[in-house]
Amino acid sequence: MSVKDVSAKIFIKRAGEELKKLKELTPPKWSHFAKTGVHKERPPEQPDWWYIRAASLLRRIYINGPVGISRLRTHYGGRQNRGQAPEHSRRAGGKIVRTILQQLEQAGLVIKVERAGRKLTSKGVRMLEKIAERIKTGGT
Repeated sequence: MSVKDVSAKIFIKRAGEELKKLKELTPPKWSHFAKTGVHKERPPEQPDWWYIRAASLLRRIYINGPVGISRLRTHYGGRQNRGQAPEHSRRAGGKIVRTILQQLEQAGLVIKVERAGRKLTSKGVRMLEKIAERIKTGGT
């Protein structure tokens, strides 16, 4: 069962719930005040946004991996409102992406590949495919 076979929205929600159980993955104190990028006006309103972003990063690495921080910043970026001037594309903040990836490395789900970025370990792939299988079969 592949992660690509299930809805991204449902998968990320379930994977975020699963990641809350990991003791290595904890939001830092500054995460409650930080915006996710220069293109945003306010910080995220969801209290568990750190785990949702971590689940989304795992899914992105599963689909595109190995992938570096620069490409992930581009993926999570958006358009910046510049008033009367035309909008411009801006990349997301790198600190959040980098910190989550470091925490996922400590948990053993992601590994750093020299000059290529990060890719999933076999433990990470097993976890994601198990979640996808549970979603596909309708279990919890």
